[in-house]
Amino acid sequence: MKPSKTKKVTFVNEKTLIVTVDIGKSIHYGYFRAPNNKEVKPFPFHNSWHSFEKFFSKICQFKKEQDLEDIVIGFESSGCYAEPLCHYLSKKPVKLVQINPMHTKRLKELTGNSPNKTDRKDTRVIADIISFGHALTVVVPEGAAAELRSLSHARERAVRYRTVASNQLQDLMFKIFPEFLSIMNNTSTKSAIYLMKNTPSPEDIVHLGLETLTNVLKKVSRGRLGIERAKELFEAALNSVGIEQGKKSILLEIEHLIFQIENKSRFIVFLEKQMNEYLKQIPYSRYLLSIRGISTITAGGLIGEVGDFKAFDRIREIEKLAGLNLYEVSSGAHRGRRHISKRGRSLMRKLLYYAAVNTVKSYGIMHEHYQKMIKGGKPKTKALIAIARRLLSIIFALVRNKTIYVDHYNDNHNCKDAA
Repeated sequence: MKPSKTKKVTFVNEKTLIVTVDIGKSIHYGYFRAPNNKEVKPFPFHNSWHSFEKFFSKICQFKKEQDLEDIVIGFESSGCYAEPLCHYLSKKPVKLVQINPMHTKRLKELTGNSPNKTDRKDTRVIADIISFGHALTVVVPEGAAAELRSLSHARERAVRYRTVASNQLQDLMFKIFPEFLSIMNNTSTKSAIYLMKNTPSPEDIVHLGLETLTNVLKKVSRGRLGIERAKELFEAALNSVGIEQGKKSILLEIEHLIFQIENKSRFIVFLEKQMNEYLKQIPYSRYLLSIRGISTITAGGLIGEVGDFKAFDRIREIEKLAGLNLYEVSSGAHRGRRHISKRGRSLMRKLLYYAAVNTVKSYGIMHEHYQKMIKGGKPKTKALIAIARRLLSIIFALVRNKTIYVDHYNDNHNCKDAA
């Protein structure tokens, strides 16, 4: 796997050609600048292999004319539209870097005293930022890590879609059978889904009968629900205040939403199985999984987002990639509070946050540390973010040292030394 360090660019010198690209969906704008300030004015090229080949040939020709040795190609972080070009260039003898769009905006207004935005103007500003050394190298995961990134993103989209469908389902159920939601409490359980799928309306519950409803609930819930819950539902169905007009159309949409929810749930399970298989192909994944509270989904998602933990030299580089690096706004005697920058991969922050939630539970490895922060007056959210940063540091150390996590290692180690 190729190195994917996220650190400030230090390789721009008098022999470096700076190439910048303003990324678009179908048309990109390229720009070249030599150390002697000779340049090729911004020009368009298409998002196709033939255009990429012409673009790179033009770079090589200009490099030869200017007698330069290295090529740095930079662009703004622009999501999926940059990926085809990024993967194409990752196979070429160039250094890929990216910059924060906020830096482009601020420098553009500083140099031109105008918020004017054009593709041709942006390419020159990107080149200025790279020459100042404020660019980060691009993370291009390969092999199993690339598959894990795609799978974790697909899972995230599927979960989000399922949540939207579930919310819509609750809204529709409230219209025709509002009592159902308060009685079943959680509409995402198997029992609730089964009833909404087979007997969504009050009339269906009444037609089913109390005895049959009781047997159905016992079977579907595996004995957790019985006669008491069945009586509540049956009595509510007899006196429901749900609407009658337009009910047929609502029932049709409920059926469709349940189909979508079940389909997405099956897809999520399939994605998780695939993630587990690719995770096995990464030897150092076992170091992450040795931490109690880090699941295969979290480990796979983190490796996919980082690309390769082994390629980083310092934890600060990974913190910056995740947007977990700290900053403060202070002036004079005023000292501001520290916050995380959030200028990184949002899914990576989310995975670490939920991992922190798992580890601070009563049986978790970070429970005592978390409780100490809470008793010290730190808000719960900030305490969890601090735990997330701590977990990232532990993961980095485990991968760097090629070792597994041992609970209460310091206590056990001190006991051995005392003996």
